Amino acid sequence: MTDAEPLLVAQRGPVRWLWLNRPQRRNALDATLVEALDKQITSAEADPGTAVIAVAGKGPSFCAGGDFHQFLDLHDRGHHPVDFLTDVSACFSRIAASPKPWVAVLHGHAVAGGLELALACDVVVAADTTLIGDGHLKRRLVPAGGSSVRLPGAVGRGLSRWLLLTGELLPATAFAHTGWIHAIVPEADLDATATRVCHQLADRHSPAQQRLKTLLHRIDGASSEHALREELTAFADNWHASSVADALRAFLTPSTTKADNQ
Repeated sequence: MTDAEPLLVAQRGPVRWLWLNRPQRRNALDATLVEALDKQITSAEADPGTAVIAVAGKGPSFCAGGDFHQFLDLHDRGHHPVDFLTDVSACFSRIAASPKPWVAVLHGHAVAGGLELALACDVVVAADTTLIGDGHLKRRLVPAGGSSVRLPGAVGRGLSRWLLLTGELLPATAFAHTGWIHAIVPEADLDATATRVCHQLADRHSPAQQRLKTLLHRIDGASSEHALREELTAFADNWHASSVADALRAFLTPSTTKADNQ
């Protein structure tokens, strides 16, 4: 894979790293980048050696949103940009529904489509200088990659309405109280922190973790009654599939070493 490709991929043990690689456009999303990202979703989910997927950005920013050059090119050729954005939305929804955890690693700017990609991930790590926001209204746009749906659950109704209706960008530190960003660190510490977070998730990699991730997606937005039924169903399915009884028995049975030391 060459540096000219829109998405760079590296397997680091159980963590598959994906870098958006259009730095000259602040990693703005175009059809080639979205297609490459979608292919990696399929590949990572099928790979038993991949426990966690991390997505970051090359150059000065994580992702500044959709590529306006592509929007205008589509418009000038008589095609509505919403067709492209339908693919973007579907790609991000696949990330949200993935049975494997996704970690967004933010720096520079995470705006519009960049924010929407981060919102689709399970865990977010950010440099403290990252500027984050929806930004669509600044260009007379409305969201099409999920921020109107996912942002309220991530940061709360009040802050999400402000970000959506003003387009204002805020530093990552302004989101600390929301709990949406797992870690906010100096940019010099971002890679090390993200690596540590990914390996913490990878240490819990198991069929049970994948079932839980799937359950969390399935019950998102569901009524409490429905969600509780789904939770019980997931528990029942996992009990035999994950050999839970054997794991509990091993936990409750003192090892020979422990017995000898008593």
